Amino acid sequence: MGSRSQLFAVKSVEVLLAEMAGEHRLKRVLGPVTLTALGIGCIIGAGIFVLTGLAANQYAGPGLVLSFVVAGVGCALAALCYAEFASTVPVAGSAYTYAYATLGELFAWIIGWDLVLEYAVASSTVAHGWSHYLVALLGLFDVTLPPQWIGNPFDFDPAANAWMWTGAHMNLPAALVVLLVTVILVVGIRESAGFNAAMVILKLVVVIFVIAVGAAHINPANWHPFLPFGAPGVLKGAGYIFFAYIGFDSVSTHAEEAKNPQRDVPIGIIVSLAICTVLYILVAAVLTGMVRYDHIDIHAPVAQAFADRGMPAAVFLISVGAVVGITSVLLVLLLSQARVLLAMARDGLIPKSFFGAVHPRFQTPHKATILTGIVVATVAALFPLKLLADLVNIGTLMAFVVVCAAVIVMRRTHPDLPRPFRTPLVPFVPILGIAINLAMMLSLGWHNWLRLGVWLLIGLAIYFGYGQKRSTMRHVLADELAKSGVGGRAGR
Repeated sequence: MGSRSQLFAVKSVEVLLAEMAGEHRLKRVLGPVTLTALGIGCIIGAGIFVLTGLAANQYAGPGLVLSFVVAGVGCALAALCYAEFASTVPVAGSAYTYAYATLGELFAWIIGWDLVLEYAVASSTVAHGWSHYLVALLGLFDVTLPPQWIGNPFDFDPAANAWMWTGAHMNLPAALVVLLVTVILVVGIRESAGFNAAMVILKLVVVIFVIAVGAAHINPANWHPFLPFGAPGVLKGAGYIFFAYIGFDSVSTHAEEAKNPQRDVPIGIIVSLAICTVLYILVAAVLTGMVRYDHIDIHAPVAQAFADRGMPAAVFLISVGAVVGITSVLLVLLLSQARVLLAMARDGLIPKSFFGAVHPRFQTPHKATILTGIVVATVAALFPLKLLADLVNIGTLMAFVVVCAAVIVMRRTHPDLPRPFRTPLVPFVPILGIAINLAMMLSLGWHNWLRLGVWLLIGLAIYFGYGQKRSTMRHVLADELAKSGVGGRAGR
């Protein structure tokens, strides 16, 4: 009974608030506009600048517009569920923290382990996008890098169900940018509101430029056929470009810094999603209108579309915007990865002496950050973009499904828990969120389900082999049993 109760033991809101009080409390200075800017800043990145090309080329064609609608709706439904948790537990953290406070240790571990996959693989994917746009930028100045140092040595052919050797050595630029950002994070960086605002403005300027200037070069004939791969292609495209929306949940991690979290956090999540969805739909329409879907470049599609029109100045602006914007997204992802590992280490689920270590001078989780950087750089250098994007998408979609389900469970198990923001139309909204996000998961194919299953099995082996035995919660429950005088009976 003891170990079983530990699996579903929750960390109370009071304990979470007490833990945060024990550190330097974050000031509540963020309003809805700032939170919305944070959301846009983290959402717009490699997804729109890179993955749109492959999604249109191989999955959805011009129907990519509808793919963005489907993915956006799935994210919006999950966002409403995130908002309820963010207002209920208004402390710095993530879905891992919410799960521990509501569903118990086992679910917290599953989501935490899933977040490790999401942030690590997303960072590798973003590094790929950075590399391709750097190559495009250098190409404007007639600087050509050796192809064996900008490609990935391994590739996977789903049709043959086999790995292939490409002949390349590694994607060196992707690895180097990860290592550079890792060094910055170890030394410590505090992004000011002004810096973030500048990044958001730059990204928005580039995206609006693409829409405004690209619209003048649309050939409507490129939109026919609109659905070359049919409705299944739209759904598969949605499951793939879903990566473009990853980042809105970062708004919820700033709940402790929000002036009025029960109002400001939901506004930041929903408004940033709405703005980005509209921009994404317009970019998809322009891109597939400028270039026939089966001719779209799959590495730097937006820049290449303008290059084909003989507009080097536009290519320069787009490439600079992509390189700078993707760098900031990479920084946020690696920073979030270290925070998740730090939170899990503090709960005793992974070695605290390593993942919970804080540098005495820089006050950063340097060991976790360095290990994450090395792993991400290695993966980015060796493995192909499509494999990485599919893997991070299925992992993130699973986290969204769990968060949607958790809202329904919490309404039944903790009906009296204070909820400053309540997900509307429960259980309809969470169930619809589960259905749409699960449908996108199913569209990604059995190879990705197999990889996700292997990852989760590895995670469960680590939890039951290490985390459960050394969990802080285990010691808390043991102390409670001892105080109640039933420790002897529990032992028998």
